[in-house]
Amino acid sequence: MGQDSDNWIRSNWSRITTVDAHTAGEPLRVVTGGYPTLEGDTILARCEYARSNHDDIRRALILEPRGHADMYGCVITSATTPDGDFGVLFLHNEGYSTMCGHGIIAITKVAIECGLIEEARSKDGHRTVRIDTPSGRVEATAHMEDGEVKRVSYINLPSFVLKPNLKVHVPGLAALIPTGAQRVKCDIAYGGVFYAYVDAGSLGIEIEPRNFNRLVDTGMRIKRAVMDQVEIAHPDGDAELGYLYGTIFSQPMPAPLHSRNICIFADGEVDRSPTGTGVSGKCAILHGRGEVEIGQTIAIESLIGTKFEVTARSTTTVGEGMPAVIPEVSGRAFITGRNEFFINPDDPLRTGFLLR
Repeated sequence: MGQDSDNWIRSNWSRITTVDAHTAGEPLRVVTGGYPTLEGDTILARCEYARSNHDDIRRALILEPRGHADMYGCVITSATTPDGDFGVLFLHNEGYSTMCGHGIIAITKVAIECGLIEEARSKDGHRTVRIDTPSGRVEATAHMEDGEVKRVSYINLPSFVLKPNLKVHVPGLAALIPTGAQRVKCDIAYGGVFYAYVDAGSLGIEIEPRNFNRLVDTGMRIKRAVMDQVEIAHPDGDAELGYLYGTIFSQPMPAPLHSRNICIFADGEVDRSPTGTGVSGKCAILHGRGEVEIGQTIAIESLIGTKFEVTARSTTTVGEGMPAVIPEVSGRAFITGRNEFFINPDDPLRTGFLLR
C-alpha cells in the first residue's frame, strides 16, 4: 500500500474531519466535515435536532477511544440571524451546552486562521465575528498580529445573579471536606449557563491539583443537591436555558490576579481553563456586591495557572428588571492538530464509551 493511498478505507465507513485546539488548556474539537446538515430555524432547535438524530456522532468524537472523559467539541452550522457569520453547537461528555466561553475563543481562532468563514469584518486592524449560540448572539474580536490571531475577546450575554446566598444540604459532603459541613453556601449565577458558585475556603479545600479528585467529587455532589432542591429558571422564560450546568469553586489570589476558579460540569468534566461563562457569572456576582465597578478588569486563573481577563462593560436588565452586567472575556487559544476520524458500522464501540 502506497503512503498516500486511500484504498484501505472502506466505503461504508463514516468520515469526519476536525481541527483540534485548546483555550488556556481546555480542548475544543471543531468538526470541519462529515457532519450531517442540521434542521431548525434557531440554534436551540438545531441542538435538539442533533440530540435526537445524531447523538451517536457526538459520543464517537467526544468519548473514548477517539476522545476522553474531559474532551469538548463543537459543530459549526449556518447562522440563524441575518447578520450572523455562523452558528455553533457545543458538545461534551454528557450532551450539549447552550454556551461556552473557551469554545468561543477557540472557534474564532480556528475559523479565521483555517479559513472556515469568509473574510471577517475588520475593526481597528482586528477582525470581528458574530456567532449564533443556543443562548444567543455573541460577538468576538480576533486581535491580530502578523496575520495570526494572538488573542480573542468577546462580548458575552447578559450575566446575572439568580439566587444569592443559598444554603443547600449536600448528602455525603461531611466525609469529603476538612470542615465536616453538611450544608453549603452558594450563589446561583448565569454567564451563558447557570453555575453554583462556592467559596472553596468555606469548605476547607484549596484549589490545587493535589485536590483534583476531591474537588470533582464535592462539586458533583453540590451540583446534584442544587438540582434536587432549587428551582432554576431563566428570567426570559426560555425553558431550554433553565438548568444547572455545574459547580464553580473559587479562592482569592494575590495581585495581579483576582482569584482562581475550577469548574466541574456535565458528568464530572473539569474545565482546564478559568471558564468563560464562569468568569462572566463571577463578574455579575462581584458587581452585585460592589467589588467590581463598570469598566474594571480582573484576571482569574485556572487550576493549571492559565488565565482569562473579564471586564464589566455595562449594566442592563433581563426578564422583568433583574439587574445584569455585560461582561467582556479575553483569552488565548492555540491550534493543536487536524484529524480524520472513521466510524466503522461493524465496530461495537463505534459510539464511544466513558470511563472515570
